[in-house]
Amino acid sequence: MTPPTLPLLILTGRPAAGKSEVIDFLKKTDAHERRERFHIGAFEELDDFLYVWETFETDDILTRHGRKRLWTDEQYWFTDEFVWDLYLERINLEYRKKLARDPGYHLTTTTIVEFARGGPGAIAHALGCLHDEILSRAALVYIRVSYEESLRKNRRRARKGEEHSILYHSLPDEKMERYYRTNDWEELEARDPAFIGVRNFRVPYAVFENEPEKTTDPAALGAELERVTARIWRARADARAL
Repeated sequence: MTPPTLPLLILTGRPAAGKSEVIDFLKKTDAHERRERFHIGAFEELDDFLYVWETFETDDILTRHGRKRLWTDEQYWFTDEFVWDLYLERINLEYRKKLARDPGYHLTTTTIVEFARGGPGAIAHALGCLHDEILSRAALVYIRVSYEESLRKNRRRARKGEEHSILYHSLPDEKMERYYRTNDWEELEARDPAFIGVRNFRVPYAVFENEPEKTTDPAALGAELERVTARIWRARADARAL
């Protein structure tokens, strides 16, 4: 019998916290081990970075044709903060299309939703933008690093010519400072040790501690991921038992 798996996992944290490295690790993990050890099945990703990059490309195309850019200036600063919510609405739409095409989707597949948000109230606001279909199935892992560690790793991962890639894109220091120096994770964590309340949903969560860094060592990464997924798996079971 196929072991039960998490239907949907939200993976969030500061830029370069280790989200993409966790996903890359899961891709390279044997399917049976992934189910048994981490409660994650065959999985598909919904990562808003792809929409961010698409925005830059679209605005550059418009510039080349003498048209007005839609969302960014020519240094790729966003000109309308609503774009952050728009990306989450894109995730909502893509996820709901998956369910519409296949009502048994989660019998075989885990969805991993990935995004980074910073600033006062930003994570709570982002979670509030997610559709009920996502929140009703979600568990969440926050990958914790300090701003200083996020900045260090963001600088380290930059590879010229691969700015569009999931593993090797990075932000200029000034954008890190503006968008990600602070966030509201500690406020959310202080409210409840096991669940985050979003509208009428209680989303089980756990914190992947990645400072000192674990995501460069597969053994350390696996052990920490096993700890956090076991925690949210137990929280989900406890919630269903109430």
